[in-house]
Amino acid sequence: MTDKQYNKIVLAYSGGLDTSVIIHWLKAHYNCEIIAVTANVGQEDELEGLEEKALKTGALKFYLAEVEEEFVYDSIFPTLKAGAIYENKYLLGTATARPVIAKALVDIAKQEGADAICHGCTGKGNDQVRFEMGIKALAPELDIIAPWRTWEITSREEAIDYAEKHEIPLKISRETNYSKDKNLWHLSHEGLDLEDPLNEPKYHSILEMSVTPEQAPDKPTYVNIDFEQGVPVAIDGKELGGVELIKSLNKIGGENAIGILDMIENRLVGMKSRGVYETPGGTLLYFAHEQLEMITLDKETLQYKQDLAQKYANIIYNGQYFTPLKQALDAFIDETQQTVTGTVKLKLYKGNMIVSSVDSPYSLYSEAFATFDDDDVYNQGDAAGFINLYGLSSVIHAEMKKKTRLAKQVNNSFILKEEGIKA
Repeated sequence: MTDKQYNKIVLAYSGGLDTSVIIHWLKAHYNCEIIAVTANVGQEDELEGLEEKALKTGALKFYLAEVEEEFVYDSIFPTLKAGAIYENKYLLGTATARPVIAKALVDIAKQEGADAICHGCTGKGNDQVRFEMGIKALAPELDIIAPWRTWEITSREEAIDYAEKHEIPLKISRETNYSKDKNLWHLSHEGLDLEDPLNEPKYHSILEMSVTPEQAPDKPTYVNIDFEQGVPVAIDGKELGGVELIKSLNKIGGENAIGILDMIENRLVGMKSRGVYETPGGTLLYFAHEQLEMITLDKETLQYKQDLAQKYANIIYNGQYFTPLKQALDAFIDETQQTVTGTVKLKLYKGNMIVSSVDSPYSLYSEAFATFDDDDVYNQGDAAGFINLYGLSSVIHAEMKKKTRLAKQVNNSFILKEEGIKA
């Protein structure tokens, strides 16, 4: 028995290996009421039977927090508008969901009068930071319990042993014991054979949202995506809410092998880790949004925003969602998106995305100026004066180098002459 005592603990419950074991462990160690909370961020079939399982394994109550809409509009779409991609590859599928889940946990903890919030994140991962940063920002008075940092279990194998010993039902076996995270935006796979970078992922057996390129259709698929102020609003002319739109694009992208990523990333805690990510709809949206920005944003705004995108990605990845800097960047990004409205048509073929067309009422592309044919709007002779001024600093620098080089040659000749050496 631990020294600290609690009346109620809210557990972030997924029904997976870790949290299934944790309910029993919390009851044994704290002998208090356990409130299991699952946030619906689009796990779909993974939500089935969770309440029954949580109550059977020792929870007093179970809550299913419906936060899909919040996940999309408060987390996914702002990150999409920012163009934030962690280490130029990862579309932040897990990271974007954690702040929304943390807020749901805090809301229910306050409603229930709980003393602490518990999560099942390991001491090696990023999610422990993301959850706890959110909890500290929203309810610093609540204690946080992280069993993986304190209990006697040291591996997923031992967690399975614990579950079997205490007859806790699991949906996994030792052979399929990948660590997974699924939500509306993505599905991640880690562990087992993926821990060795020499092993090619067993895509045919692990992919759930997508097919492999070999399994994709032998003819291209076309899709039109409409945006309003940086937010996707319609597919092929049909207006859809955010949740349904992402689901539709997940289907289209998955059928065409879009958004499969095998990545070795730098975790916040300092180590590198490998994961296979499936983000079919998200990959389509990021690509389409980028194409639309290229014709609607001026050069300086676009390039400055691209510089900030990596910072924004780090903020989300590192769990700094509820910070003043995040809010300030959101304000800047929203301003840049005022004209990011239009339609992008994509051609999809066996894992490839090809731009078919881009159209916007705010397009800054002018055929009249860009044409190679005759035009009445551009005086090519003006370019000479522009280049003279633009290259002036280079000319001045070149003249300086020429003068110092001549001076050095004269000085060297003088030294050689004084020393009686023939130059």
